[in-house]
Amino acid sequence: MHIDWDVPVVMDDGLALRADVFRPAHEGTFPVIMTHGPYAKWLAFPDGFPRQWANLRAEHPDALAGSSGLHMNWETVDPEKWVPDGYAIVRVDSRGSGRSPGYLDIFSPRETRDYYECIEWAAAQPWSSGKVGLLGVSYYAINQWQVAALQPPHLAAICPWEGGSDFYRDFTRHGGILNVFVRQWYPPQVAGVQHGVGERGPRHRATGGLAAGPETLSDAELAERRADTPAAVATRPLDDSYYRDRSPDLSKITVPVLSAANWAHHLHTRGNFEGYARVASTQKWLEVHGLQHWVEFYTDYGVALQKRFFGHFLKDADNGWGSQPSVLLQVRAADGSFRERAEAAWPLERTEWTRFHLDVATRTLAAQPDAVTRTASFAALGDGLEFWTAPLEREVEITGPAAARLHVASSTSDADIFLTLRVADPAGHDVTFVSGQDPRGVPGFGWLRASHRKTDPDLSLPWRPWHSHDEPQPLVPGETVPLDVEIWPTSVIIPAGYRLGVTVQGRDFELPGDGPWPVAFGVTMRGNGIFVHDEPADRPAAIFGGTTTLVSGGDSPSYLLLPVISG
Repeated sequence: MHIDWDVPVVMDDGLALRADVFRPAHEGTFPVIMTHGPYAKWLAFPDGFPRQWANLRAEHPDALAGSSGLHMNWETVDPEKWVPDGYAIVRVDSRGSGRSPGYLDIFSPRETRDYYECIEWAAAQPWSSGKVGLLGVSYYAINQWQVAALQPPHLAAICPWEGGSDFYRDFTRHGGILNVFVRQWYPPQVAGVQHGVGERGPRHRATGGLAAGPETLSDAELAERRADTPAAVATRPLDDSYYRDRSPDLSKITVPVLSAANWAHHLHTRGNFEGYARVASTQKWLEVHGLQHWVEFYTDYGVALQKRFFGHFLKDADNGWGSQPSVLLQVRAADGSFRERAEAAWPLERTEWTRFHLDVATRTLAAQPDAVTRTASFAALGDGLEFWTAPLEREVEITGPAAARLHVASSTSDADIFLTLRVADPAGHDVTFVSGQDPRGVPGFGWLRASHRKTDPDLSLPWRPWHSHDEPQPLVPGETVPLDVEIWPTSVIIPAGYRLGVTVQGRDFELPGDGPWPVAFGVTMRGNGIFVHDEPADRPAAIFGGTTTLVSGGDSPSYLLLPVISG
């Protein structure tokens, strides 16, 4: 490879960002695969994320085979696997991060405009074919949706791999409830490699240079040069202009899209499905897989899929992509395996939308509602209520988005509802899955703050309510209200003899038992991963620690609406 380190890329306001360019050593012009973000392009994958690196080495050796790994970064492509196929790989440290100076403000309009400028810069270089594709995970997927909505002229295709498309609904506030991930993640992974950390930060394995330099600034100077994103999301409970400025208008995306989703990542799953459904692109594909968040992007399976997509749109290669199914699923089985299946649409065309009624008298999921209205109360911060089917008489597949209609009252002026889909084996033990973060994740989740129950009728669908989050509607203590709860897309094939269940709580779900449980970001993971909702300022006990009453039957049926797949 020919490598150019720290190439200046001048923005429209005169500030120069810094890019690394990896390209074939021979003369020619090459299509570009680009990333732009705050994780420091000179921070080596094994240095920044040793746990994830060790997982790839131990369980997915194909992800690292054929490469020295020297130039691998977290959530970006490995140049050693792409440059030999005739691509130029361009990595840019976004404004205020890594090697790029400036004011750090993640996902901001300024940062998105910078990305646009970088795409157009890369297209104009003498080594470039003029076609630019975007490919990356998480942050490097989220900002693909953002910049594609600006329609850069030389953007040819995007592949957002596990990346949310709505800064409010996907990334920061689930059903209006603050997800504390930003507070956990921002200090080490963003501020930790801010431009100016310098000598206190990591060094580049290849050049020995400062990954977050070259200058070294004081803590006070660093704070002045970055936005306080954790405070911003913590103090903005409604979906205001701050979140809208950081969320794309998906209807303005027209380039070819391959949206690659994970069944169980509680920052990204929803956004990949919504992105696929709502972009204006006439050429779009959805792929859905499982396992940990960082795995399939790097495996032979993932890389082969990416190369076929970009080979078709960036190199005009006749590689069979024209016959790629619109939807490719790795459907989850209860034994932890996957069944690959092609589909024509999402939701699946043969979906049987099925109501499972919550019977509060028998604590079962029933085919028909109780004729009598009944109630059951629970401590909002306690274990909640469980509802289960009888053992299934035949194998049942649930694959798709889902929803719930619940009738709820509270002893206080608000209540948070946490819905957890569960599967139990014949012995009564929870069936768990390797999820995006948690090695023992449960099948599905839904969240809603009762005061955010208002929905937008133009955007809502029976199986995916759309909450406006634009005004609080406090509860009157003791008064029952209907709630339409969105349950994020999921997939599970449940064998005969197993049972399907749901837990209704006022707090994050935890698997029963004594563990031991893994820990990440200081969170003990018990089926819910690291994306918890326990910020005291957002959930004061005086309001969210009361008694919640579930009403069902008669004129107030409460039920799940699940996508049962025929055949």
